[in-house]
Amino acid sequence: MIETLKDILVVCDMDNTLLTAKEGIPACNRAAIQLFQALGGRFTVATGRPVESVRAALDGLKLSCPAITCGGSVLYDFQTEEVLVQHSLDESSARQAILDVMQRFPDVGVEVMVEEGRVYVVQANQYTTAHVQNEKMSHVMCPLDRVPSHWAKVVFAANPVMLAQVQELIGKTTYPNIYFLPTNFIYFEIMPQNVGKAQALSELCRRELMGLENVIVIGDYFNDMDLMRQAGRSVAVGNAPPEVKAIADEVVSRCMDGGVGEYLYSLVKRYT
Repeated sequence: MIETLKDILVVCDMDNTLLTAKEGIPACNRAAIQLFQALGGRFTVATGRPVESVRAALDGLKLSCPAITCGGSVLYDFQTEEVLVQHSLDESSARQAILDVMQRFPDVGVEVMVEEGRVYVVQANQYTTAHVQNEKMSHVMCPLDRVPSHWAKVVFAANPVMLAQVQELIGKTTYPNIYFLPTNFIYFEIMPQNVGKAQALSELCRRELMGLENVIVIGDYFNDMDLMRQAGRSVAVGNAPPEVKAIADEVVSRCMDGGVGEYLYSLVKRYT
């Protein structure tokens, strides 16, 4: 039961929810997060970004709880600079999926994100170039057979038409112990089986001694939907697709218009 801000944990997606890759966090969002936490609320992020990219994007903004990173593969505490939980891909299955895609689609960008946070660009294109630059990700150009072990996830990057063709190809083959999901209209990812933002949220709540009914999730895309369904309350920003808005308890302004800050201010007014 929520009675004060101290009873609330807000878990927020980053890209196109909290911030945009090029403009960063709107000032109103930053101010609202700081006020919300100063008054006792807890705030953290759930994102596909690796740890160092999250750090760069936050640009000094403090989180009051560990962050869900790498799409749920890594739970990281920025206060203690400690990896709390990490999950690895079945590299044999993921490698075969990459080879199948690269053979059929030589223009699809391929990134392998390892648990330490570094990104290995196996096949580059305009989308991978923009991805690593905009999200300030440490990266290395590297052939697939030279990528080190302990993979957190894989990202395929291409235009929406080509990604739809990639999904069709993937759907014709069984790859054990991994699954695939779209995380943006230009990204399609491989994740470890049974690992994701929703699973990581359960782990986070156990560590924080917080009931899921007191969690509020703010998101914008299809890969946030399981996370939103799991929380006690869910919020979609105005730029979210209709399917995401349909499952949300509330819809706020668009990311670039400060929808996250708008919602946090409403919580401050309601519970103080």
